Amino acid sequence: MEVTTLSYDNLHKHGELFANMFRARHRAFIQHNKWSLPEADGMEFDQYDTPASRWLAVHENGEVLAGIRLTPTTHRCGIYSYMIRDAQKGLLESIPTNLLNFEAPVAGHVWESSRVFVSDTVPANMRLRVQLQLRHEMVVSARAVGATQVLGLIPESSRRLGRRVGLECEPVGPLLDLDGVECVCVAIDMSGKLH
Repeated sequence: MEVTTLSYDNLHKHGELFANMFRARHRAFIQHNKWSLPEADGMEFDQYDTPASRWLAVHENGEVLAGIRLTPTTHRCGIYSYMIRDAQKGLLESIPTNLLNFEAPVAGHVWESSRVFVSDTVPANMRLRVQLQLRHEMVVSARAVGATQVLGLIPESSRRLGRRVGLECEPVGPLLDLDGVECVCVAIDMSGKLH
C-alpha cells in the first residue's frame, strides 16, 4: 500500500493515478452515496479541482483506496474560492450557510480538506489502517504547503479517527444533518505530533 500527494506539478510522474482518483471519487460519491455531482468519463470532479489543490491518494496496484483534496483558502476561480466559504456565502445550495461559527478565513496558513473518502471495496480489517495513512499524509502534505490549520466538513463520528493519529478536530460550527449524516465543520491543528 502506498500514499501519494498529487499536484499538477507531479502528475506526469504517476501515470493513471490522478484519473483513478477521480474514478474512485465517482464510485464513492455518485454511485455509492448517490450525490448529484459533475461527472465525465466515469470521473467525478467539481469547481475546486484546480491547479491550486492537492490530492492525496492511498493506493495499491493502481486502485485508489482512499483520498482527500486539499485546497488553499486563498484560492479563487471565478466566483468560487473553497467549499466551506462558498457554502457560507450561499453559493452551494446543498450545504447550509450556517456551517461555521465565524467568517470563513482567507489565509495562507489555512487550507480546506474536502472530498474525503474511503472506498467501500476496502475490507473491514484494512479500513482503519487506510484511514490512518490518509490522515497522516494529510498532515505531511498540509505542512509541506505551509498550512498550520485545516478546515473540513466531516461526519461527526470521524473526529475520533483524528485523535488516533494525534490530531485534534475542534468543532467550529453546529451539527448539521447532511443527507442523514450528522456532520460538523472542524478546525484541525497541523502542529500536533503524529503517531
